[in-house]
Amino acid sequence: MTHMELTRRTFVVTTAAACGGLILGVYSTAANAASINPQSWLPPTKKDGTELSKWVMIDPEGTVTIRSVGQEMGQGIFTAQPMMFAEELSVDWRMIRTMHANTHRHVMNDNEYGNGPYFGYGIMKSGASANVIGTRVLYQQAGASARERLKAAAAQAWGVDRSQVAAIDGVLSSGNSRGTYGEFATAAAAIQLSEEPTIKTPDQYTLMGTSVARLDVPSKVNGSAEYGIDARLPGMVYAAVMVSPVPGGTLKSYDFDAIADRPGIIQAVGLETGPDYDWTGDTWGYNSALRSGVAVVADSWYRAKTALELMPKEWDDGPGGGTSNEGMFAARRALLDVSGEVLEGEEGEGVLGILANSNRLVSADYQRPYASHSPIEPMNATVSMADNRVDVFVSTQDPPGALKVTAHQMGVELSQVYLHPAFLGGGFGRRLDNGEVRQTAEIARQVGRPVKLVWTREEDTRQNPMRSLAAVRLTASLDRNGIPEAFLARTASESLYAARRIETIYDTIPNQRHEYHSVPSHIPTTYLRGVWAGLYGFMSEQFVDEMALAGGHDPLDFRFELTRDKPGWQPILAVLKERSGFTTDLPRGEGMGVAISEEHAVISAMAATVTVSRRGQLRVEKIVSVVDSGHMVNPLTCIEQMEGGIALELSHTLRGAIEIRGGQVVSNNFDTYQLARISDMPEVDVIVANSGGERWGGIGERGLGPLAPSIANAIYFATGKRVRSTPLINHDLSWS
Repeated sequence: MTHMELTRRTFVVTTAAACGGLILGVYSTAANAASINPQSWLPPTKKDGTELSKWVMIDPEGTVTIRSVGQEMGQGIFTAQPMMFAEELSVDWRMIRTMHANTHRHVMNDNEYGNGPYFGYGIMKSGASANVIGTRVLYQQAGASARERLKAAAAQAWGVDRSQVAAIDGVLSSGNSRGTYGEFATAAAAIQLSEEPTIKTPDQYTLMGTSVARLDVPSKVNGSAEYGIDARLPGMVYAAVMVSPVPGGTLKSYDFDAIADRPGIIQAVGLETGPDYDWTGDTWGYNSALRSGVAVVADSWYRAKTALELMPKEWDDGPGGGTSNEGMFAARRALLDVSGEVLEGEEGEGVLGILANSNRLVSADYQRPYASHSPIEPMNATVSMADNRVDVFVSTQDPPGALKVTAHQMGVELSQVYLHPAFLGGGFGRRLDNGEVRQTAEIARQVGRPVKLVWTREEDTRQNPMRSLAAVRLTASLDRNGIPEAFLARTASESLYAARRIETIYDTIPNQRHEYHSVPSHIPTTYLRGVWAGLYGFMSEQFVDEMALAGGHDPLDFRFELTRDKPGWQPILAVLKERSGFTTDLPRGEGMGVAISEEHAVISAMAATVTVSRRGQLRVEKIVSVVDSGHMVNPLTCIEQMEGGIALELSHTLRGAIEIRGGQVVSNNFDTYQLARISDMPEVDVIVANSGGERWGGIGERGLGPLAPSIANAIYFATGKRVRSTPLINHDLSWS
């Protein structure tokens, strides 16, 4: 048979052809404005145009290439950052191109470029909804500076003052003199301004704040977008890896001879636990350390994977062996009966006394299991070392971290490592630690050839640092009007999530205390999209409903009452009430629930409408979401981010639960770790209700926090049953 390398692009083309008919490519300059320079790790050349600054190049035709320091994983940063720049530069949007910023340049403080301080691009890590917040001023200032330097170059050529030169849509003009940005780019590059210009304020924007189609979408639709997994190098070999199924365990032995004669097999590479690995899972940041295991290297990934599965291996489970979800939950629930550590500033000295003497007490226990990121693109990396240079191809949320990890593992200087940036096939926080990069670097170091490592879905889930397994008890005392007068929160989970204030409207309660138990576990934990509100919102916003009902209040009116001293929240609740038509007066089997939270300087509120059949079949019919981030660069992308966050948290709420048995993850593929189906997806209505002012919030994670509690609260009104744990499919919701 003829060997054929099937790529995503050839699949798209061949399957389209197999369906018959004629496919026409429709060219739109606006839709195809973005292009990704495949060699952005190299210095710019003349054909790329003139570099005005580390942020921008302009070619003779006037095409403006902007370097994006964000890692595009669907959050739209490859469109938002050019919009920030173009707003100040005043250039036809169709002339904009985008490319990845040079990570090597970022970390090396290269004098050739004159970039100033170490980490010259500011922020290159994408996480915590920080890309717009962290780079807006940088890009606006860079755009304004480029505009004024172009004007200064034209002014010199025309013998006029810079103030007499206008810069509009890529054209410079003064009286009868006209010229394009491309004509003056070279001269502008040599100009230094005596002071930087003032950037625009939101009331002056003409591009920012308008909805613009994402620039990365066309390439992702037609298959030309490049992800880390697309890397192909001459002489490249493939590796499949398996680490101890029980985190913290070790590989005792393996029998390479049993598979050595299989077709295409090259060698096996043992991986020893790195010195930075902490099996207790109690310290975030160790997740990139090597874990004990073995990789098989072959001339194709399938051959490597198959041989690895067949190769005899013996494991020592270590201290985590024998544990289970049930045991972990039981241990954490038991801790809720005793006092924990108190968050600084949250001592609430009088709270315990008020609760002990209260005759109107409300208390509830909640729990949530581990949750996996499960991005669609499997974890992968490609590493090649030749001629004292190391090249890394990877989809990562933290490119500088990938360089650091590679240099450390291969024993080379950071200056020898170059990153080839790529789109991310999903991140959600999973691609922050670069553990797959460290594994690949070690395998490539031992093999001495370019190596592409790809994790199976099972290995991805087993090695995935999770969102924490948490047990929470919330207790409140109500006054005679049914308003909370004292509040106690007690949490038990891994430290990354435990030592965190339960964020909700509770800061309006006069007396409150927040206690926590940090529980060491062999299961590694890390951030997952939505972070604390994504985990704890399910508990806190259900408890608001429980307090409201115990005090005889309508849940939405109760939130209005509790947010009197939070003026930014009241308009959001008002819009939610109007647009959702929230009511508790629906027929049996139908219910509406509300929730609200704030994180990353964004307030988001949701109303869920559900139906539950008599036999307990749940259907989420509609989600109305109101969001206020102060300002937005691209409202269209913000709406998409809210919709995406809702879809992700719907998986964790309805179906997704990581199951631990014998210390290892057993729900390790999509047949057992169930995500939401298309049929589960409700109608979603996102309303942007920005309040302006000084606030610029990060929108990427705000679709998660209010989603789970709004559904749980709706279920209560539909069935009379209170569900205090996820996934919801584990509950009997039947009613009569």
